Amino acid sequence: MHYKEQDIIQGCIDGDRASQKALYGQHASKMLAVCMRYSKDRAEAEDMLQEGFLKVFQGISRFKGEGSFEGWIRRIMVYTAINMYKHRSRKFQEDLDRENYDAPFDAEIVDKISAKEILTFVQQMPEGYRVVFNLYAVEGYTHKQIADELGIAIGTSKSQYSRARQWMQQVLAKHYHILNEPFEEPK
Repeated sequence: MHYKEQDIIQGCIDGDRASQKALYGQHASKMLAVCMRYSKDRAEAEDMLQEGFLKVFQGISRFKGEGSFEGWIRRIMVYTAINMYKHRSRKFQEDLDRENYDAPFDAEIVDKISAKEILTFVQQMPEGYRVVFNLYAVEGYTHKQIADELGIAIGTSKSQYSRARQWMQQVLAKHYHILNEPFEEPK
């Protein structure tokens, strides 16, 4: 049976289980992909997805029909990921002094990487990097918006994004076996 979006929304407002199931069935796979970008693994992404859909069902009566319904759900999933991040109360500070982020970067590598590989690399990022990277590079938030959402300084958002890019470059260099000749001071 094919439901119209407005009928599904109204059914969910009324607490109809079939409508809730239809809504979940229509949007779960796309929203899981959103959650996967913010999580360290599939299990964590599925937790985000479930919590996000609980918020969708609890707040669906507040959807005013302005903009796309899928976009509204997506925002809830992103905010759920942010809130789960905040709840874990991890600090953004990373010990970067031990790492060398000056690995060379070959732009042609990007053409060879699959979306699945990119997702795997993003999931391996330190959590602070991953959240800022996704909000800025994927969701299109400004550094001010990120700072406001996460309760951090704008400069922290910018440095986390910069470090996330450097981290990704280093991982790509290692993965694709790009040699980084160490720089030696002249004697």
